[in-house]
Amino acid sequence: MSQLVKCENLSKKYGKKQALDHISLEIESGQIVGLLGPNGSGKTTLIKLLNGLLSRDEGEILLGGHPVGVESKKIVSYLPERTYFSHQIRVREAINLFEDFYEDFRRERAEKMLTDLGIDFDTRFRNMSKGTREKLQLVLVMSREAKLYLLDEPIGGVDPAARDYIMKTILSNYQEDAGIIISTHLISDIEKILDDIVFIREGNVILHQKADELRMEYKKSVDQVFREVFAC
Repeated sequence: MSQLVKCENLSKKYGKKQALDHISLEIESGQIVGLLGPNGSGKTTLIKLLNGLLSRDEGEILLGGHPVGVESKKIVSYLPERTYFSHQIRVREAINLFEDFYEDFRRERAEKMLTDLGIDFDTRFRNMSKGTREKLQLVLVMSREAKLYLLDEPIGGVDPAARDYIMKTILSNYQEDAGIIISTHLISDIEKILDDIVFIREGNVILHQKADELRMEYKKSVDQVFREVFAC
């Protein structure tokens, strides 16, 4: 394994609000990392900084040894919390768009997963349920051969019956030298695939530990530990 993500003394403010407060964090390749914290803790801000959608106020970020920029964006595949496709676009057109835009996109992989999920290629985005939209976007993101996948609430609107398939999709569609950072509130549904746990609160990383070590130390599930730490 090699270092995939390095954040050092990273800070970001929105006006007077300190979204991230001089955090330092290192993540190795080959790991699926749960980025966990309550609303407003800084999870989405961190993901957007890694993806280059926001500019840092202080500190440094390296992704695969590259600072955030053209080279780092080539290796990052990002799933935002909100949908971003035009309501007029069809599934087939969304696939074409990803194929045209990303050299590492694998069309066959996307088509197989969408077929397995029963998604019609001619359906327009406006006619899909929220869960189907999220499935489509996740499939497209995971059909790239990226080094770092940033998934912000990937299963929030997905029905329980489809979650196991989506977990398998995440597990089977990234390389051993890649990594995944998942921000989610549905910890109990996703913790079985997590290797590393990062707890973040008020812009500070308060815990970074292997998932198995965390369970052994507390003798509880990650979800139960989260509820204790954050008094949910």
